[in-house]
Amino acid sequence: MAAEMALVKPISKFSTSSPKFSNPRCAKFTSIKMSSTSPATTKTSSAKPSKKAAKTAIKETLLTPRFYTTDFDEMEALFNTEINKNLNQSEFEALLQEFKTDYNQTHFVRNKEFKEAADKIQGPLRQIFVEFLERSCTAEFSGFLLYKELGRRLKKTNPVVAEIFSLMSRDEARHAGFLNKGLSDFNLALDLGFLTKARKYTFFKPKFIFYATYLSEKIGYWRYITIYRHLKENPEYQCYPIFKYFENWCQDENRHGDFFSALMKAQPQFLNDWKAKLWSRFFCLSVYVTMYLNDCQRTAFYEGIGLDTKEFDMHVIIETNRTTARIFPAVLDVENPEFKRRLDRMVEINQKLIAVGESQDIPLVKNLKRIPIIAALASELLATYLMPPIESGSVDFAEFEPQLVY
Repeated sequence: MAAEMALVKPISKFSTSSPKFSNPRCAKFTSIKMSSTSPATTKTSSAKPSKKAAKTAIKETLLTPRFYTTDFDEMEALFNTEINKNLNQSEFEALLQEFKTDYNQTHFVRNKEFKEAADKIQGPLRQIFVEFLERSCTAEFSGFLLYKELGRRLKKTNPVVAEIFSLMSRDEARHAGFLNKGLSDFNLALDLGFLTKARKYTFFKPKFIFYATYLSEKIGYWRYITIYRHLKENPEYQCYPIFKYFENWCQDENRHGDFFSALMKAQPQFLNDWKAKLWSRFFCLSVYVTMYLNDCQRTAFYEGIGLDTKEFDMHVIIETNRTTARIFPAVLDVENPEFKRRLDRMVEINQKLIAVGESQDIPLVKNLKRIPIIAALASELLATYLMPPIESGSVDFAEFEPQLVY
């Protein structure tokens, strides 16, 4: 799962001053924990600190990639072949063969180029690369956990769909492991076992899982393939070899998205009414805004690989939206210039929220200052959501409702 849907809340920018790094060849290897709350203050003690105490905690916000859970009983009912006679098992069986082929089985093989490149990345760009790897690894591992559990729970009701979920969890685990190995080039590692137990899980009903995860996989595809093509044309910006793997990697994301498209087609009630149109637009807005605000706080990363952040994001949003329009009954009109203007206004508002959070004011004053800013952000979100949408969708439900083809 390459990108994550999240609610909008600001997170702190990187400091503009260069962080101090010790010689990376001599640096101590650190295991990183990510917790759902700010790290607790530890009492001072003269005793020798344990290894656990040396682990670093990373602050989590609502823009941080999150872990999901769902109503597994409802999911079992949706894909029970005895209950749901409309399931197109032949399409799922074809997809299963595609996943079994495992095109990327031998793709994620590292070489010495990784560590050598990491050692050359210094200053603020090094810090930004570390966060890129941390966030990406967390998002992929989140997908692994969700898909693994779905594969386990659906074994009895629909073995074909269950096996596809298990094979997707294989892909996500492979991606997460590869990214975590990348962190080792920077003398760090995510404690994935800790993540499994300590992170808070966000509950989504199955249909929301379908909307959010489809978008996550497809936007991940467009992000990866765009970066890959850009760096292939501009090799002078190829500062770390992980990007060379993006061409094949993004095909995993694309296949995962296609599977979720098939899942939604198997449940036409998630696509063919007015509520589906409203939810489709909501999830598009959530995913696009989250990515745009996140990336605009990390412009140094994209500039480091020769990209203009806002141009890159708009390209990814437009291509993802065009892809999504093939299955969602309604999408946002992201090619309307007003859409980007509103995104840019949200970036400005978000920067004000960040400034309030970083100020020296007492918490009460901070919260009072946040009220009008959050109201302005909510207003922009609502105005963007209410922009005239594009009626879309190419799923033919004639088999079930003869007149309903949109």
